[in-house]
Amino acid sequence: MSTHSSRRGHRGKSRTRRVVIGGGALAVAGAATVAVSLASASGYSGSAGADHAVFVQGNELGGNTIRVFARGDDGTLEPAGTYDTGGKGGDQVDAPTDSLASQGSLVYDDASGMLLAVNAGSGTVTSFRVEGRTLKDRQVTYSGGEFPSSIAVHGKVAYVMNAGGEGTVQGFSITGKGLKPLHGSHRSLGLDNEDVPRFDTSPGEIEFTPDGRNLVVTTKGNNTVEVFPMKRNGLPAVAEPVVNQSAGGVPFAISFDRTGKRMLVAEAEKSTVTTYEVKRDGKLEVLQKPLANGQEVLCWLERAGNFFYGGNTGNSTVSGYRMDKHGRLALTNDVGIATPPSAKSQGVIDLAVTEDERFVYVQNAVSGTVDGFRVEKNGSLTKVTTADGLPAFDESGMEGIAAV
Repeated sequence: MSTHSSRRGHRGKSRTRRVVIGGGALAVAGAATVAVSLASASGYSGSAGADHAVFVQGNELGGNTIRVFARGDDGTLEPAGTYDTGGKGGDQVDAPTDSLASQGSLVYDDASGMLLAVNAGSGTVTSFRVEGRTLKDRQVTYSGGEFPSSIAVHGKVAYVMNAGGEGTVQGFSITGKGLKPLHGSHRSLGLDNEDVPRFDTSPGEIEFTPDGRNLVVTTKGNNTVEVFPMKRNGLPAVAEPVVNQSAGGVPFAISFDRTGKRMLVAEAEKSTVTTYEVKRDGKLEVLQKPLANGQEVLCWLERAGNFFYGGNTGNSTVSGYRMDKHGRLALTNDVGIATPPSAKSQGVIDLAVTEDERFVYVQNAVSGTVDGFRVEKNGSLTKVTTADGLPAFDESGMEGIAAV
């Protein structure tokens, strides 16, 4: 998603559970979910920003870490360091594969050259200044709520979605010294979760529209897409969000086309994607009804040019979509699979796209790996690398990935 300023990207034991989400029973093969956000990198105060790197959030309960990988010109990955966030990872109740059950838990912001990570287990957010593939100047800030699980960035403002309790959004100014709480930005989502939420009732993602005029949140349990119209000063213009019923069941991830005028929402219940227009008043207009991919439990969705790639955690596949010049979305092939699943690549969750849109990186929660793929001209994906040894889904698991 290189057209706007925020982008999205383990557990060891494989488990199978019968999962009920939004009234639909879903057979979910054990895996972990990773949610990722990519923004972009360049830098305040002469910061060099990130350079051909992939960042993976370990989300360990005893102490969250960020694993940095150097990315070669051919897309291959090599370990380049591990950094403590100063906070703890989290694990939502009954999460079948994804501990955070969200997209956008790790975000790289190009303008500031900062990497932002949630610490769900300690209610904090960590910022790092990125120099090439090195993380520096760690700052840890209270998230403004319980169980932070997603971050959105636009300009010099970041918003954190807290999934626990009533569910809240909290704004921050992005400064040279990390995140500073934005007075008057705190808003409730009106949920009824425990401090550590159930994965099926927690919100899925927070994201800005590319023009920054609206802040969007998906709520899985309520089956809604909620919108906060925004003021130019970075504060919500309303006390409560504009509530839109989701066209598909269990809305999860948010993405935008390259024009920024069409919003795509991935829906887990029947593995569908709906295309919307976001109006200035926060209301949504359905432009294309839910498109099914024939796979199981679509949760994550990222754009690469005119293609979109979605992670289906139920059967460990990645689906490809193409959007034509008229904004019509279709699958890149008849079977809805952009790349064949691998025995070493189980538990597909979060994914990330590089800024040049040439490569897609996919977290595999069950196997504790990240696969890298080259985007071909027809939208198919060719595997070029696998990084292993990451925290696999067990008591908790990795979630969150970002790539530049």
